Amino acid sequence: MEKKYRNLRSILLLFILVLCFLFGYETGKQQESKNVSYSNNTNSNSTDNSDLFFADHDDDLFWDIWNALDEDYYNHNVLDTEKMNYGAIKGMVAALEDPYTLFMDPEETESFQNNLNGELEGIGAELTMEDGILTVITPLKNSPAEREGIKAGDIVYMIDDEFATDMTFFEAILKIRGETGTKVKLTILREGAEEPIEIEIVREKVELNSIEYEYFEDSDIAYVDVLQFSDNTTNEFSNAVSEILLKDVEGLILDLRYNGGGYLAISVDMISEFLPEEYEAVTIRRKNEEENEIIYTLGNPRLPDVPVVVLVNEGTASASEIVAGAIQDHKRGIVIGTQTYGKGSVQEVKNFEDGSSLRLTVAKWFTPNDVNIDEVGITPNIEIEFTPEDIEAERDVQLEEAINYLENFEVQ
Repeated sequence: MEKKYRNLRSILLLFILVLCFLFGYETGKQQESKNVSYSNNTNSNSTDNSDLFFADHDDDLFWDIWNALDEDYYNHNVLDTEKMNYGAIKGMVAALEDPYTLFMDPEETESFQNNLNGELEGIGAELTMEDGILTVITPLKNSPAEREGIKAGDIVYMIDDEFATDMTFFEAILKIRGETGTKVKLTILREGAEEPIEIEIVREKVELNSIEYEYFEDSDIAYVDVLQFSDNTTNEFSNAVSEILLKDVEGLILDLRYNGGGYLAISVDMISEFLPEEYEAVTIRRKNEEENEIIYTLGNPRLPDVPVVVLVNEGTASASEIVAGAIQDHKRGIVIGTQTYGKGSVQEVKNFEDGSSLRLTVAKWFTPNDVNIDEVGITPNIEIEFTPEDIEAERDVQLEEAINYLENFEVQ
């Protein structure tokens, strides 16, 4: 859990709360929304949902409990059939214990979509909830929270004096989000800290730029900081590559630290700039083996020979791990930093006619060497951690090692 210093500026490990990243931010390319109708009636072309739901269980138990509440619950005025239905569905989904599979009722779905389509206001952190524990996955760079020093791996214990464990994932998200200029107080449990840490953060509009580019003239090395894999990333990265090609570049540093990922297709676009056509980028394996697919590079790489170093850390997740894994497995470059997060799954979203939606894990992805990194992560070729002295001196020792490696690179 160290700070990252880019260009000798202090960048603290952070905390994201932009709904665009809210639910792990699709490792896979999010499929076109699927509108699914549902009905209490069955027909010859539909599945008997009650049989599916109660398979291998007492068919009457659910309705026995439902009827008991309806008939005998003292405060009958609070019974809301719609809320009870949605609550039952959320419980069924939560029983999977998959932090990336989530049901959203119509109100939650609308809020999610509005934030995806509009300006994002929050503190900037990607979250997950596992076993009821709200945990930071990875930072959003240049966010409000990075300035306050919240770190990847932090456990969010309380939100404004309310226990996060008493909230659903979505309730916690809504508590942390808010209008620009307003404040939220987070109580954090951190590895190595003897006491909980209280941090107050002022919410801001979160800018979602994808790429930051720099050229180190004293070493003829290009530096590309990839912040996310979003709709604009391919174009922004392509522009950075065009700039690189105008220079006498001796090496390239691809910084994927604190990159929580994004669309799978964008990661393949990026890999394709470094590897020839028909090189395996990633393998997707689904429940139905007939739907498994190997996704290959697109051809016409513009950087097929430039020596490459990929920087990673515990905040490198999802699509960014796909890029790092492909470059490492094909020996196209080396990976420097610390063990990555380990998100080796693919999610899709299904939208329903009532306005609700289900985001669910539909596949696992594997690196070209047939490795699934889920809950394991990628081990760097050169592992370097920040020491307290590095942090105090604001030294980015991982970046320094990457520059040193490329300056002394020899073609094998």
